[in-house]
Amino acid sequence: MPVDQRKVARALLSVSDKTGLVDFARALAGHGVELVSTGGTRKALSEAGLAVKDISDLTHFPEMMDGRLKTLHPKVHGGLLAIRENPEHEAAMLAHDIRPIDLLVVNLYPFEATLAKGAPFEECVENIDIGGPAMIRAASKNHDDVAVVVDPSDYAAVIDEMAATGGATLIATRRRLAQKAFARTAAYDAAISNWLAEELGEAAPPVRAFGGKLSEPMRYGENPHQAAGFYLTGEARPGVATARQAQGKQLSYNNVNDTDAAFECVAEFDPGHAAVVIVKHANPCGAAEGATLEEAYLKALRCDPVSAFGGIVALNRKLDAAAAREIVKVFTEVIIAPEAEDEAMDIIAAKKNLRLLLTGGLPDPRARGVTFRSVAGGFLAQTRDNAVVDDMELKVVTKRAPTPHELADLKFAYRVVKHVKSNAIVYAKDLATVGIGAGQMSRVDSSRTAAHKAGEAARAAGLAESLAKGSVVASDAFFPFPDGLLAAAAAGASAVIQPGGSVNDKDVIAAADEQGLAMVFTGVRHFRH
Repeated sequence: MPVDQRKVARALLSVSDKTGLVDFARALAGHGVELVSTGGTRKALSEAGLAVKDISDLTHFPEMMDGRLKTLHPKVHGGLLAIRENPEHEAAMLAHDIRPIDLLVVNLYPFEATLAKGAPFEECVENIDIGGPAMIRAASKNHDDVAVVVDPSDYAAVIDEMAATGGATLIATRRRLAQKAFARTAAYDAAISNWLAEELGEAAPPVRAFGGKLSEPMRYGENPHQAAGFYLTGEARPGVATARQAQGKQLSYNNVNDTDAAFECVAEFDPGHAAVVIVKHANPCGAAEGATLEEAYLKALRCDPVSAFGGIVALNRKLDAAAAREIVKVFTEVIIAPEAEDEAMDIIAAKKNLRLLLTGGLPDPRARGVTFRSVAGGFLAQTRDNAVVDDMELKVVTKRAPTPHELADLKFAYRVVKHVKSNAIVYAKDLATVGIGAGQMSRVDSSRTAAHKAGEAARAAGLAESLAKGSVVASDAFFPFPDGLLAAAAAGASAVIQPGGSVNDKDVIAAADEQGLAMVFTGVRHFRH
């Protein structure tokens, strides 16, 4: 049986993040703990006036190879791995002059931060920690006897416990710290292996790992009976994971998911043109470009004012007061934008539960990356859909080519349809969505749903004619039969953008010609399940 309390007599400290280090070490010294340290950590403690031994005093071996070799030594790992009260281990320690280490304090070389700043390959390699993970794993394995701290946020709890126990740690704390330590090294190794896979161009490496650090536990998941947490991978991609929450209550699981969907969609639009996307249940229910954010928001809202209630609003530039005044007129869960003017923040502050997230920038829709989805017994991993319509070679396949105005609307619609759940159909007019059909089992049903939405939006605006009249239509995948295209024509669409590639393309093109539609193929599908 493990001993509940273990007195801390010797601590080894070796950290890259020195936040709170000196105060923590000073508290340890106050309990009579012998401090042993390495390199920059030892220097920081010594300059603070603390008595600290160099690691070489323990190993009788100098640091070498630019610090690559300093802690990989039997006198370090023996001190961490030795089982106390085990006669054989005690005899080995005595024979080889190995002294026990009761507390290990290590945080790793900042590999993830180095990668995030875009450092060159060689610099990333130099920031791969070897000795740190080895010590962490040794101490974590022997947590019956050794406490391991890998996060400065745990310093206070350890010191409070030692104060309450007369300088000891409890087994429950040591096990909790060991779990966190193993997770840290797993996430660290995952970041390194995934980086190397990307550098090698391996889309499906033989072993794939991923990990994250808890940002916050959530009240529940998609539904109240589900537990959930929000974890950060360290990817430096502006969005909900990296944003500063300027105001509002805690984000829910669904808020995070929907906000990510909204911000990724609005990032498709050049910030030189004001753009707004409104999302409900991870699908855009309105999107538009305008001369101002206010204009773009009102155009986006017109598409589906009913679904916008309780939705997420994403903007591609600094939120201004005029747009803020319009947004707060409708119950909104979250607003996410790169920045916000002070006056806009004052307006939103009147809605105390409305969350405002500021990201500092927009995610690059062309950037590489990997996305994950769990399945029973495993997970799927794929590269991010970073295809952008502006980079596609559009092929006119009908007798009539789209007009410049239609072409602008077609490209707009294809930016949006990329972010609508499949089967996806988007009607757009004057750089605004006017009808969206999402997640239907057949494409013709999506076409009809989008047309119905366009009619409902017109009635809500007091108009006699459907908003789909004179619009263009985008499909995320090819029309397998002419029926979906004919439904779009019946709704009033004048031009179509789709990937093409169906065995029935000739029939679909013939139907488009018969209806007088202009149609372009992109050659790129945007399924989103």
